Amino acid sequence: MPADATPDLYADPLAFGQRMQILRTRRGMSRPVVAGLLGKSPSWVKQIERGEIGMPKLPTVLRIAELLRVRNLSDLTGDQSAPVDLFIGPGHPRLPEVRDAVNALTLNTVRQAPSAEHIAARLATAWAARHRAARHREVLGELLPGLIRDAQLTVRQADTAAERRAGQAVLSEVYSLAQFFLAYQPDSALLWRVAERGTVAAQESEDPHAIGVAAWLACEAHRDAGHFEAAEAVAQEALGFLADRRAEDPKVLAIAGALEAGAGFTAARRGEAGAAWGWWDRAQVAAQALPVGYYDPITSFSTAIMGAHAVTVAVELRAGGESVRQAAASDATTIPSRPRRARHRIEEARAYQLDGQAETALATLERAYEAAPETIRYNGFARRIVLEETESRIPAHRQRAAVLAEQLGMLAA
Repeated sequence: MPADATPDLYADPLAFGQRMQILRTRRGMSRPVVAGLLGKSPSWVKQIERGEIGMPKLPTVLRIAELLRVRNLSDLTGDQSAPVDLFIGPGHPRLPEVRDAVNALTLNTVRQAPSAEHIAARLATAWAARHRAARHREVLGELLPGLIRDAQLTVRQADTAAERRAGQAVLSEVYSLAQFFLAYQPDSALLWRVAERGTVAAQESEDPHAIGVAAWLACEAHRDAGHFEAAEAVAQEALGFLADRRAEDPKVLAIAGALEAGAGFTAARRGEAGAAWGWWDRAQVAAQALPVGYYDPITSFSTAIMGAHAVTVAVELRAGGESVRQAAASDATTIPSRPRRARHRIEEARAYQLDGQAETALATLERAYEAAPETIRYNGFARRIVLEETESRIPAHRQRAAVLAEQLGMLAA
């Protein structure tokens, strides 16, 4: 291998520090940024990466893994004997059915396709069911195969350009719904394929809302993969496209606000506090301009969600005290969606753990589990907190974390 080539995490016996440096560089994060987000000095990061300091203890390793969005802990530690998935959850039993529907071509189907209006009505029912359900992936896994096949057929059998555009708009939204099911499951290639198909369908539809939703989900996927520059570029381009259209329709305004909030999360994950809160301010303006009581069924964007977004910004910036203050100021009970409420509880738990309140963090994760078990089971941040607290020196914390670990399926052989 050439001397200037990047070592392969999977082929070379690399030390912890080397792995950390490779993963940090791939994320485009400088040592000072990583140090600041870890509460360490840049010299400490440099010493770790050079091997002058050995691998830190588990809590610090887990926080590094979270910061660098390490999918499997062995990618960072090099220990392949006991791989631990952090940001990839278990495969849902209905994953094969959804995968088969995505892969189907519907070339030889002779039945009459449903209208775009019919698909749109089923989509509205599916979104509502998802928000009500504690086990929302089970609900989506049951509905998606039929929706995907029917929406594909609607586009194939469209007779006019207008019908085809309408079909592409609902097909794009079906793919958006599928991304909520596929996120953090062990088939990343399928998730990206669905995201790309949704983006193409949205562009073919020429529908501003469909294009905005596809862009928002693309930003989420890029950020979760650590592609921060791509997430920022997509958000900026989509917001530019929607700039003259956001006043025309609350749905378009809501997706623009969601894109602004998401841009804030991306900036926060890069350690850019000023930019992060600036984006939050812009999203707050959008939320306040929405009709009273409006709640977007796809992104959950609304006035009710802005407190939750503030918690996430503070947590991503690793500002423990500020994140706890934001958690205290937010009101999860105003969030009507069970999975979104559970996600907010997880963000609150991250805040409390950052602030050194481990017991409160575990209690908050228990509340997340009560709201939507299938949200917390697939959430890498929750899994990291639970795993860390199973190593706590306080017996009560270890016991509480062990119960959660069993509920989340983390103790399975």
